[in-house]
Amino acid sequence: MEKRWLLKERGDTRVVTTLATEMAVPAAVASLMAQRGITTKSQAEEFFNPTLGSLHDPFLMKDMNRAVDRISTAISRNEKILVYGDYDVDGTTSVAMLYSFLRERHSSLDYYIPDRYHEGYGLSLKGIDYAAEGNSRLIIALDCGIKAVDKVKYARSKGIDIIICDHHLPGDGIPDATAVLDPKQPGCGYPYKELSGCGVGFKLMQAICKVQNIPFERIIPYLDMVAVSIGSDIVPMTGENRVLAYYGLRQLNESPRLGFQKIIEKAKIRKPLAIEDVVFRIGPRINAAGRMESGSRAVDLLVSQNPQEALTICDAIDINNDDRRKKDSEITSEARRMVSEDSRSGNTRTTVLFHQGWHKGVIGIVASRLIETYYRPTVILTESKDGFATGSARSVPGYDLYQAIESCSDLLESFGGHMFAAGLTLKQENLQQFRERFEKFVSETIRDEHLVPSVNVDEEIPLEEVTMELYRNLEKFQPFGPENTAPVFVSRRVKTLSCQPVGTNGMHLKLTFARQNGEPVGAIAFGQADMIETFRESGGVVDIAYSVELNEFRGKTSVQLNIKDIKG
Repeated sequence: MEKRWLLKERGDTRVVTTLATEMAVPAAVASLMAQRGITTKSQAEEFFNPTLGSLHDPFLMKDMNRAVDRISTAISRNEKILVYGDYDVDGTTSVAMLYSFLRERHSSLDYYIPDRYHEGYGLSLKGIDYAAEGNSRLIIALDCGIKAVDKVKYARSKGIDIIICDHHLPGDGIPDATAVLDPKQPGCGYPYKELSGCGVGFKLMQAICKVQNIPFERIIPYLDMVAVSIGSDIVPMTGENRVLAYYGLRQLNESPRLGFQKIIEKAKIRKPLAIEDVVFRIGPRINAAGRMESGSRAVDLLVSQNPQEALTICDAIDINNDDRRKKDSEITSEARRMVSEDSRSGNTRTTVLFHQGWHKGVIGIVASRLIETYYRPTVILTESKDGFATGSARSVPGYDLYQAIESCSDLLESFGGHMFAAGLTLKQENLQQFRERFEKFVSETIRDEHLVPSVNVDEEIPLEEVTMELYRNLEKFQPFGPENTAPVFVSRRVKTLSCQPVGTNGMHLKLTFARQNGEPVGAIAFGQADMIETFRESGGVVDIAYSVELNEFRGKTSVQLNIKDIKG
């Protein structure tokens, strides 16, 4: 499928020129700064040299005093505290972090992760009952709870107080909890709104440290979990998130906790780790526990202080991850076959598939994979244990999926999510009507350009500017993530010196291009073996969109292009 190249607007010429001179960098690098809102030398120095001293005062967050007071009371009275969190990476790292911190100061402590299949997302009645049966007087809910109005009432009826630490958008009403920590709630003056759930938990720890005169340095080791949550939850890599991720990655590289160390060894991840290793290698393993078995297992690993125990849990989670990949591959193949066999598929603007036997833990991944192939809003459903059709929906960039699902709300038992991802449950007898209504709404509201994949391009440069110096300058922009993505460049009329298929079934392309001065530069195009015809038809002269990375081979390092797209 041909992609659109969307070239970002270049920064103000005068600003770019001044930055290039003052920072002694190429104009292309100065332009990248300007695109990120960096317009002065002092801003550039702050961006490239993040400091923990720039973190905001945690007491700027609404209800922080109340939260710290209630926890202090629980500790002084030796009340039992239950640390509760979601089953995904953000939730499990949040729980592991706060539980590890509190157990150094409090002995009456427990943690709880809801079951993805029996309880679903967020605070559950079963979890609250578990707290009551275990005589917990306080629940600290992490990465969930901001919409749990009824669940908080239920907990209060059981004599249990709740502190909510969430980062999602609130609903119509705020739960009547003892304290609600969420920068996105009305009336919260906290300056940075995009923290992960684990990030909100870290701010709570920071506040406790301030009140109890605990040196801030004591909580720096917990930043490895914050970095993993930020990378895996796809929150913006800006402001405080960038600072926390920067120092969290340093912690992961220099002194990771035992659980992460076992994952790094098991996955054979080479140091130094970058945010990409978190997103594609560490995060999926943590997630696999909740997808295939129980998210509690991920917490068990991250709080473990026993090397043999940690290794045993890590081995089990690795098996979960292998099972997840196998299920993912099987269901994706089956789903693609269903689409190809549907005679109407070529005329629709959505994909809605249901199969009774599909594994609920991977259908969100499958929906994302189908979008890579067909590039249209997608809903993948399976049968739940109570006989309903339940599943996940994913959107294409720029289209509000949540609005489309909401338009069918009368057919649904429940739904929730945001613009690009959602979950939903409905009666099986409503499936066909939902499929038709969803297709109709999307067809009437989606624009043609939403259905064409795009490559966001930062700069157009001649290939001769791709040097080791450029790579070193680009590395300073790390860690990458939303709103600070790895720069993508375009170079035009580039001569191809060599092109050969590599990898399993020859699905990738290994390439060599010539710079304008004749010097070669290597490249890899993952999953683009079908583009080999483009080279033949163009006589080897092409336009390329790419990011710049480092290639290490037989002890030698060189810059390499990671090809995003090719046009003849």
